[in-house]
Amino acid sequence: MAWNEPGNNGNGNDPWGGGRRGGDQGPPDIDEVIKNLSKKVNRFFGSGGGGSSGGGTSHTPSSMPAGLLVGLVAVGAILWGFLGFYVVDEAERGVVLRFGEVLDATVEPGLHWNPPLIDEVNLVNVSELNAKTYENRAMLTTDENIIDIDVTVQYVIQDPVDYVIAVQDPQRSLDNAAESAIRHEVGSNFMDQILTTGREQMAAAVQDRLQDYMNNYNTGIRVARVNVVQAQPPDAVRPAFDDVIRAREDEQRAQNQAQQYANQRIPEARGEAQRQIEQANAYKQQAIAQAEGEAARFDQLLTEYLKAPEVTRQRLYIESLQDVMTASSKIMIDVDGGSNMLYVPLDKIMERNSAVGGLGGSTQDLRDLANQLAPFLPGPTSSNSVDRSRIGTNRGGRP
Repeated sequence: MAWNEPGNNGNGNDPWGGGRRGGDQGPPDIDEVIKNLSKKVNRFFGSGGGGSSGGGTSHTPSSMPAGLLVGLVAVGAILWGFLGFYVVDEAERGVVLRFGEVLDATVEPGLHWNPPLIDEVNLVNVSELNAKTYENRAMLTTDENIIDIDVTVQYVIQDPVDYVIAVQDPQRSLDNAAESAIRHEVGSNFMDQILTTGREQMAAAVQDRLQDYMNNYNTGIRVARVNVVQAQPPDAVRPAFDDVIRAREDEQRAQNQAQQYANQRIPEARGEAQRQIEQANAYKQQAIAQAEGEAARFDQLLTEYLKAPEVTRQRLYIESLQDVMTASSKIMIDVDGGSNMLYVPLDKIMERNSAVGGLGGSTQDLRDLANQLAPFLPGPTSSNSVDRSRIGTNRGGRP
């Protein structure tokens, strides 16, 4: 049974609590519902309606207090201003976008403030050296060989504005450009060059080409260095290429050893040649000085000879004989009217014979020399006289 049908609970009340409206069984008043809702909201914020003098009460909507509204606005402003502070590190630079438009100057390191929700601040590290390694498999060289190569790209962010604004995804652009540059340079080189002596040249070429790509894209990235970490042939032919590389390394090592030996011997040979040249020059100067001295001596001797020829001739004879006998190994002994004591310098004789390749200095050699000289020496038991006044013995002791 409906609420407004006769006989409903015997009272005919509506569900909105409006009481009986006489004989009017219509829907509740909308104004009454709005008034009730406004009353609840005002009670929540601390304001109520005033009463009337009559038996009934009437409620009027009340607005929020002005102090509370100002406080809420002040708190919101403080929070908004506090959220605008940020710190830029020493290695970073800030790029500010105001309603999507980039400001002219970048933000330097330090504490800064920008209005939040109006400016967008992007912090970019411009000092860090970033590195990415690209593993490229089954790349084709210009001689139609397949090679596997790993390349490391080191880069820094040089222009933070271009890095943030010019390209949507700079890292993806770097990856695609690096892949393209590596494949282009590998395809332009022979396999032997890449595996052996051409790595540095290929890395430099990849760096130049990759930097050109970054400049054309305006990414703000500067390529610092490109390194070929690993380059090797496919697994199926790798042992043969390893043998070739070892053979080339042995060749290079042999060349280095030969160069080292040449660097050692050439200075020694030059020094020896210079020493011989200096000795030859010294001998030349000595020979010239000796010849000039002999010539001067001969001139002086000629002058003396012209003054006393006989005396000079005798003197020359005696000096020549003295020089000859001094260098000879013969011993001259005077046996006529000699003394009972005769000194024979055997030690000096043996030393001189050893120097010229004759008798040595052993005891047996001294004994043999004494036995050879005994028949010619005077003694108290000698029964035979010697007829010659001077007797010479040669090196072997034969008369």
